[in-house]
Parts: sequence; structure tokens; C-alpha cells
Amino acid sequence: MLIRVRRFAHPIAPSEITPQSLYQARRDFLRAAGFAGIGLALPAWGVDKLAGVQKSSYSTSETPTPLINIASYNNYYEFGTRKDSPSENSGQFKTRPWTLRIEGLCAKPRSFAIEDLLKLAPLEERIYRMRCVEGWSMVIPWNGYPLATLLKQVEPLAGAKYVEFTTVADRATMPGLSFPVLDWPYTEGLRIDEAMHPLTLLTLGLYGEELLAQNGAPVRVVVPWKYGFKSAKSLVRIRLVDKQPATTWTKADPEAYGFYSNVNPEVDHPRWSQANERRLGEFLKRKTLMFNGYADQVAQLYAGMDLRKYF
Repeated sequence: MLIRVRRFAHPIAPSEITPQSLYQARRDFLRAAGFAGIGLALPAWGVDKLAGVQKSSYSTSETPTPLINIASYNNYYEFGTRKDSPSENSGQFKTRPWTLRIEGLCAKPRSFAIEDLLKLAPLEERIYRMRCVEGWSMVIPWNGYPLATLLKQVEPLAGAKYVEFTTVADRATMPGLSFPVLDWPYTEGLRIDEAMHPLTLLTLGLYGEELLAQNGAPVRVVVPWKYGFKSAKSLVRIRLVDKQPATTWTKADPEAYGFYSNVNPEVDHPRWSQANERRLGEFLKRKTLMFNGYADQVAQLYAGMDLRKYF
């Protein structure tokens, strides 16, 4: 007998989301690892190549995760809560036309079309480790340039202490928005010194091509020393503010998702350890590195701070 199960049959509380994904982790891991192992051909994703991408000295020397894995195993709840939901449900998502507005405490607020962002600065390939709060990780060759390059265009004022990111919320093409899984639209934030750090990347592509919808097209931020949810996708607004912004996951579960969310193997999630991680495509776990391996570059940002209190 064929039993048809409807997706999104009932709203999912924020406190239930992560345990559910952990329950499915073995199936999802084997599925993702299998893509690389059995040599499936890459789908035709329908995105354009990026011209003139230069290698960056900021890259790790680790082997990048295959594109098919990066494109098929995602957290992007606007398209659904399963790891394969974003790749399955993002086919109608439109990235043209697209405008990113920068406003708030700056001398020259303005809007940037995606075409302007692509031409603003030379694109670099930065191969970054990326660590998810759920305990899995990837190595991704992102393409972009420092977020600081963009922020300098609007001349932040002295009172700007934080940067707030707002992502798109298009109910016509994002089925997950129909359910109160999180408080939409998705918002994230950084201290301004974190946002201006040279590792923080305004990201417009990966593997030398424009971003896929499931990976945050057409423009996102990538902060490699923090857990993945801090790297906000599909940006439509950046606001320079004087107070710490209220961010989506911190509002949903403040005991589990702190504002800083730096990768720290010594600070556990309330429901599991953060000491180890599983790299997508590998069977055995590896030890998680402080600041995801970027301590030499970013530890000074948090000198004197209690990283258990400001987690």
C-alpha cells in the first residue's frame, strides 16, 4: 500500500528542530557521502561562471568538499527543515533583479544591484572550513571579497558598533515561510570589528560559479570562525546600528544559540557536545578546532572576554 506523507504537516517548534536533524543524521550523512563515493554526474544547476576569480592566501590547504555535496546538504529553513529540502524546493527562487540596501549609521546609505556587487572588487577564491552547530562540517571554496570593502562604500559612522543582516523572505518561492519554524525574515548580526575583519567574506559564488539558491544566492556573508547559521544567506539589507541586534536563532533559543556563536569545542550545546565534528564525506569524527582553526587570525577580537558567558 502506498502511503503519501505531506511535508510540513504541522509547525515545528524551534526547540525541536535540531534534535530532529540529529535523528536523521545517519541517513543524511550516508546519502551525502554517497554522492561523492559513487561518482554521480553533477546536475546542470543553471548558474553562470564567474570571471577573473583569483586564488587567495587566506585559503586552507584542505581538500574542498565536492560541489554535489555542498549543493545537496544544506540548512536553509526558508525552503524546508530537511537537509535536502533546499535543493528540492528552491527551483522557483529568483535572483534577478536583486538589490542589497545598506543603511543606518553611515554617511552614504545606498542600494547596490547584484551586478554592481559583482563588479565592486576583484573576486577571490577562499577555501574555508565551515562548521555547523549540529556537528557536521565542510570545506568550501567560496568566491567573493571582504565585507569591509562593501561597508567602506557607505562610510560607517563612529557610533556604528554592530552590523545587522536581513535576508529575503519571499513566500511565493520559499515554502518554509508558510510555517512558524522561526521568526521571519531571518536576521543575523556581528560586531562591527568582526564584520570588518579580512576573513569575513561578502560571498557571490562558490567553485567559480555564481551561488546556488540553496547556498544563499545571490549574495551572502561568510564568517568562517563562527557556526554556520551566523553566515546569513540571500541578503536584502545591511544595517549599521549602535546596539546589539536581536538575531533569529538567539531569539528562538538563547540558551543554545548565543549572539557570538564562535566555534568553541569547550562550550557544548545544551543537548550535545561540540568537541568533535564529522566532515561531510568522512565516516570518522575529528576534533573540532577553536575558532574553527582560525584562532591565530581572530582570537584577539575576544581578548579578555569570558567565552563561556559570551558564547
